[in-house]
Amino acid sequence: MFNKILVCLDGSDIAEQILPYATEQALHFNSKVVLLQVITTPTGMVVPGIPGEPSQPMQPTAMLELVKKEEDEAGAYLAQMAEMLKAKGVEVEWTTVQGTPGSSIIQYTDENEVDLIAIATHGRGGLRRLVFGSVAEFVLKESGLPVLVIRPKESET
Repeated sequence: MFNKILVCLDGSDIAEQILPYATEQALHFNSKVVLLQVITTPTGMVVPGIPGEPSQPMQPTAMLELVKKEEDEAGAYLAQMAEMLKAKGVEVEWTTVQGTPGSSIIQYTDENEVDLIAIATHGRGGLRRLVFGSVAEFVLKESGLPVLVIRPKESET
């Protein structure tokens, strides 16, 4: 039923709480699991262009180095999570993408034949949710796929 399950992680203990549920589904349906972490791309500075031409985005070397460092850290983290799942008999791969979390998750599912999305909500409420929004809620509304969502047992402070 679910050939490919996308598990959305962000490096937090809260996000990792989805792993046992996704693992259970993967073992039950003999599914492949893809661990995904979105690297938020910093907004570059805009350099005015030649009059009559559009402005050009500029990303200083420091910003590019920061993104590279985050990608390397995310890759090491996802590889570690993948090894844990492999030890349980799950076929797993991992990847990182750059962008904004919600839209990057949706784009990945559209381009990679995902059958189920697994994600933990950070459980924000009130003003924090209003200001920051909810990636899980965005994915639920926009994906058109089955979404396994859990609310974490404990929240980070």
